[in-house]
Amino acid sequence: MSQFSFDVSLQDFQTQVLEAAMQVPVVVDFWAPWCEPCKVLKPLLEKLAEEYKGRFLLAKVNSDENPELAQHFGVRSIPSVKVLYQGQLVDEFNGALPEGQIRAFLDRIALPDAGGNLREEAAALVAEGRLDEALAVLVQASQANPQDQAIQLDAVEVLMQLGRNDEARQLLGGDYADQAERANALRARLALLDGAADVAPLEARLAANADDHAARLELSAAYAAQGRFREALDAALEVVSRDRFYEQGAGRQALLKLFEALSGEQHDDLVREYRRKLSATLN
Repeated sequence: MSQFSFDVSLQDFQTQVLEAAMQVPVVVDFWAPWCEPCKVLKPLLEKLAEEYKGRFLLAKVNSDENPELAQHFGVRSIPSVKVLYQGQLVDEFNGALPEGQIRAFLDRIALPDAGGNLREEAAALVAEGRLDEALAVLVQASQANPQDQAIQLDAVEVLMQLGRNDEARQLLGGDYADQAERANALRARLALLDGAADVAPLEARLAANADDHAARLELSAAYAAQGRFREALDAALEVVSRDRFYEQGAGRQALLKLFEALSGEQHDDLVREYRRKLSATLN
């Protein structure tokens, strides 16, 4: 049973819908088992109720079993959707609309996305280098929307930038089914941090022998562990350029590992740039 969508009847309509609607918009979906369009609309509304995470509630009314409710709300055909908020019928539509139109409808009636606004605030603080403040805002956002996995992963990224890798690793131990690709990328990036090493001796080895590919790959990993991702990519690419077959393509594998770790909006441009460079080097 979802906390955001539920079946209602005449018996519990007062508490489940009318009283709840004093605090949050309640979308009432009138449906019936024999109605083919209802079979399209109802699961879509259920999915969106989960996605909007309490910005509206979905109350599902079987109109065959509750004809009094259908009659009271003037339902003449189904599916029929009514929105109740603070004692008023504030909006409605009939039929199985396309998802885009339903999203636009819900955006008009749903409560503001407090978590989304806080995410934007946190992102601005990160851009200014105010990481501790950004993390505090993300904690607040997560408390407002505890099911929002994107907010939690934002916090992981900030923790990593703060060097609090154990906390980031612990937070990444959860299940991120809705954000699996991003979570895996962050796990890969966190693994890069385990390659932390002093770069000076490695740079000295390369100064003495520019074809010391093992040192260059170690240096790439050390740069990545310090967050010096462009330098890490350059070092791995240089190995490919000098000897693409070294250790069965170890330079290319290092680049692919970096691409995986850097996947995501923040590093998209950098990854695209070095994917092009890798392609040009191999061709």
